[in-house]
Amino acid sequence: MNIYPFDWNLPYAWPRKPLLAANVVATTQPLAAQAGLRMLLAGGNAIDAILATAITLTLVEPVSNGIGSDLFAILWDGKQLHGINASGRSPAGWTPEFFGDAKAMPVRGPNTITTPGCVSGWQMLSERFGKLPFEKLFEPAMQYGREGFLVSPVISKQWNQQANELKAQPGFAQAFLPNGRAPLPGELFKLPEHANTLEKIAATRGAAFYRGELAEKISSHICAHGGVMQTADLAAHTADWTPPLEVNYRGYTLHELPPNGHGIIALIALGILSHFDVRSHALDGADSLHLQIEAVKLAFADARRYVADLAHMAFDPQVLLDPAYLKSRANLINMKKAQDFGHGTPPRGGTVYLTAADASGMMVSLIQSNYMGFGSGVVVPGTGISLQNRGACFVTTPGHPNQVGPNKRPYQTIIPGFVTKDGQPVMSFGVMGGTMQPQGHVQVMVRMADYQQNPQTACDGPRFRIVQGMEVNVEGGFSNSVLEELTQRGHKLTELKEGYMDFGSAQLIWKTGGGYVAASDPRRDGQAVGY
Repeated sequence: MNIYPFDWNLPYAWPRKPLLAANVVATTQPLAAQAGLRMLLAGGNAIDAILATAITLTLVEPVSNGIGSDLFAILWDGKQLHGINASGRSPAGWTPEFFGDAKAMPVRGPNTITTPGCVSGWQMLSERFGKLPFEKLFEPAMQYGREGFLVSPVISKQWNQQANELKAQPGFAQAFLPNGRAPLPGELFKLPEHANTLEKIAATRGAAFYRGELAEKISSHICAHGGVMQTADLAAHTADWTPPLEVNYRGYTLHELPPNGHGIIALIALGILSHFDVRSHALDGADSLHLQIEAVKLAFADARRYVADLAHMAFDPQVLLDPAYLKSRANLINMKKAQDFGHGTPPRGGTVYLTAADASGMMVSLIQSNYMGFGSGVVVPGTGISLQNRGACFVTTPGHPNQVGPNKRPYQTIIPGFVTKDGQPVMSFGVMGGTMQPQGHVQVMVRMADYQQNPQTACDGPRFRIVQGMEVNVEGGFSNSVLEELTQRGHKLTELKEGYMDFGSAQLIWKTGGGYVAASDPRRDGQAVGY
């Protein structure tokens, strides 16, 4: 079904161009990017812009995030870097015994929901660094909720792909399947109850979400459908300021937040690649790709074994970045043969991404997500609150640091990235898309640091995505001879020529002498805007 006299296919090469301006916002949905721009034009700073963008994204891109999301951010305040972990913890009732003999965690429904953290992140970022009144940041989203917005093509496609799986989840169909189906491209969608919820959050600076009327509704709905989240779990939530981890690569320093997020994968992989002369190999050639794939596989092997809530890790995550350890991992790479690596033994000692920068020099890298698209599929009636399913990232393996347990943060896949050089800001960036995120960070960094590609080209270039074991998906755009050579080395490749949404979506802002160069990934509906 199509309500327009044309189709929505875009069969040609990526046509997008970078934006150059003194104040910029880039994200995956144009209306959200422009909400951020409105804050800059109203006298706000990059924090005000990023928060208005994030809040608007919960409505105009519900296929990836919602009011019930988690959030992470790294920002440069003009003098130094700050990191915030606004991810939630598990309910107190989530003991290992609660899940019985399950071999794995559920992936949808009430017992995948950990306490949503993004509302606390909005409040903390605004209070510490924002210029505009908190309530103003909600105005664009509230307007779209009440008056409606036209659903963009890629988001409509993602919405439809998730509808059948989630339509039976409590509250989902009533909120997100008007007329019994997902909205079509260009169709008007309204969710006034979402706007009403945002208004309550704005008026109470988030308190209603964690301790008031909204908290009661969240807990009651979850418990009515077999979950155990109590109002006390919501009231106990805290977000944390946390210094990023870092690794140097070709003169640049990549910063990622520490676990429970898996940004450390990108740091480990680049630390391994630093032991090879990557730039001596042809761009997008077999040797360069082989090195990147093997380094990322090594990094994932360690992350899956060791990464968890910091309070439950067996050691400080910094030991995974020990130079001697990374060199020992690099020595495992065989240039002629792909391998399925196990974890090492280090020395003991369906997401949205958005970024903004302003003329004062403030730069923000922020990501918020429900996970697996709409998340748990559970939507609190009359509120528009779709709840994430981050509890699905726990494991049930006894003794594993990421084993499910009470009041515990699960392994997280959402990671903001930030690059500095000689202690000064260079780039805020991210690549949304679950396990694609750290490998996307690596590929963008290699393209820019090793091959001197500009931000838009580094964003547009074809990508690989490691699945598991020896399986690797590759995007259309690599030459047949390169794919044949990688196959001969043992990589089990699947080329997804039409699967552009499987390879993430990048947004990048690069600082120049007089402003910024902003790039938005053409794989989504997104946009970089500024003035």
